[in-house]
Amino acid sequence: MATDHDDARGKPAAERALRPQARTTERREAVLKAAMNVFGARGYNKGALVEVAEQAGMTHAGVLHHFGSKEGLLVAMLKYRDGEEVAGVPARAQTEGPAFLQHLIDTVEENTHRRGVVQAYSVLSGESVTDGHPAHEYFQMRLDVLREKIAGVLGEVTGNTDPEELSDSASALIAVMDGLQVQWLLNPDAVDMTRIVSRTLDEIVARLRARAGD
Repeated sequence: MATDHDDARGKPAAERALRPQARTTERREAVLKAAMNVFGARGYNKGALVEVAEQAGMTHAGVLHHFGSKEGLLVAMLKYRDGEEVAGVPARAQTEGPAFLQHLIDTVEENTHRRGVVQAYSVLSGESVTDGHPAHEYFQMRLDVLREKIAGVLGEVTGNTDPEELSDSASALIAVMDGLQVQWLLNPDAVDMTRIVSRTLDEIVARLRARAGD
């Protein structure tokens, strides 16, 4: 006989309570993926929430219910792309320390199989430099944090303690990665992003090590 703790199928009440939350998380993740497709293909200004809703299998009102506004959805989508926890969707594990350099190479390789993700990032980061763009602060902060993290790891790996040289090297690596993405989107057969970034990183590390004792 079923009790207060079990439904007709014998499922614990705690498990039943989790189901609506899991469905909500799945719906939100579907919206985030749809937003990446739409904003990546059309940019933020021309990307319509109606199209995002259609791809996610819900109504326009449903999208607003979960994310509040188009601006809110854009920032949430960018955080989702970077693996941060957002709207109840769990964060992906972050790599720290010297292993982060190999993680960068692995991410570049992974991106060669995620054209839509790369396109969304390239389009939106380019748009974000315009006046009043809702993602301007996000991209500015993202680059600041990434630059600082890469500089710290480069210093740890090479023994170089010159903060300006480490920061400049980090900025150069980011510029190579982001610039290659645009070239790859335009002509993927002509650009091997993984090989070029790997070689660039090797050259940066070698130079920093050579100058560590200067």
